[in-house]
Amino acid sequence: MRKLLGVGVLALSVAFAGSALAADGAAIFKTKCAACHVAEGQGTPGMAPAFQGNEFIKKHSVAEISLVVKNGRAGAEKKYKEFAIAMPAQKTMSDDDVKAVVEHVKTLAAKK
Repeated sequence: MRKLLGVGVLALSVAFAGSALAADGAAIFKTKCAACHVAEGQGTPGMAPAFQGNEFIKKHSVAEISLVVKNGRAGAEKKYKEFAIAMPAQKTMSDDDVKAVVEHVKTLAAKK
């Protein structure tokens, strides 16, 4: 009986730990993206596009936007030519973190 109770507690612990460890898109955005795109996704004139009301973010899938985050955009691949700097590649971010950030950015795009 004790063994069964112990296994049950362990199973619940693992289940809750998995959700507690899930990537927090807003927190990651704040540390990785907000310097250029600003905390609420307003963008920085001449530097980085706004996400609020951004049609590209609204229309494209999480997978498509994740590729932009992971690989960046420079030169001919830049979507927003009016910005002097390129979108830097975020190669060190895990796939889960990138997905969480993109899902957060989609909530920002819906704000306007």
